[in-house]
Amino acid sequence: MSKKVVKVRVPATTANLGPGFDTFGLALTLYNEFEVEEEDGVYIESYPKNEFIENPENNLFIKVIKYLCEAEGKTFHGARLKQTVNIPVARGLGSSATAIVAGILTGFAVHKKPLTDEEFFKVAYLFEPHPDNLLPAWKGGFITALKTEDKTYYSKMDFPKEIKAVVVIPDFELSTEKARSVLPSQVPLKDAIFNLQRSALFIRALEERRYDLLKVVMEDRLHQPYRKNLIPNFDKVIQSAYENGALGACLSGAGSTILALATENFNKIGLSMVEAFKEVSINAEYKVLEVDTQGATVEIFEK
Repeated sequence: MSKKVVKVRVPATTANLGPGFDTFGLALTLYNEFEVEEEDGVYIESYPKNEFIENPENNLFIKVIKYLCEAEGKTFHGARLKQTVNIPVARGLGSSATAIVAGILTGFAVHKKPLTDEEFFKVAYLFEPHPDNLLPAWKGGFITALKTEDKTYYSKMDFPKEIKAVVVIPDFELSTEKARSVLPSQVPLKDAIFNLQRSALFIRALEERRYDLLKVVMEDRLHQPYRKNLIPNFDKVIQSAYENGALGACLSGAGSTILALATENFNKIGLSMVEAFKEVSINAEYKVLEVDTQGATVEIFEK
């Protein structure tokens, strides 16, 4: 007897992009894949092998589809999941958002229900409260978003195709919880104004292709000054990016990944940032990624 298989591919995301704290999100061409079929009991295979996510109690994708099944008034009997993890965990590249988005898309595909924005956020926010991560993982592209008590507003905007992202991923995790714990509960008015000005001009700089502005408009005073102390040699890594041709550089999400935007010298920039980490005995790797404009994809087939 054939079984229905759902396969979902979801892109990595980078949030904030400097000044757009909890506002800007960008999808990148690095993907996690989830292939799932109905089964009695839960069986998880991960590639590369990861014992933590192979435990059903830890697996975010399983938690989401279980919730959706029970929300339909049905008993969750289990699933067989193959999870391919290309996006490193706890590095500020939206790995957890991929599992949430994939779980929602799978659940709605199985139950043959249309997925509206309202339905998506109602489920997604139970697991992750940040639309700047969730939306680009779902919709792709460059997104600005805000969340009120009862609604989420967002816009998907064009991002220049000639700009690529050089992501430098150090060999240590940094949980969102830890990265948030170092942030102050209040900030000076001048720092809020500093970020407002740069956020507004960041969007115009992209629209008008005024790339000479990116170094200034990607500065931040709301989160990076506090979080950079969690990342050894942060300032030198950023400096190395600029010295080798980056247009702009910043922390990716909550970190520990550092992002540089560029139109050339991609490998030179990546290698220089890796070397800056090496100065403080931290191994890192870099990837040159483009902007994913498609977002998550769903494929259903019989096996």
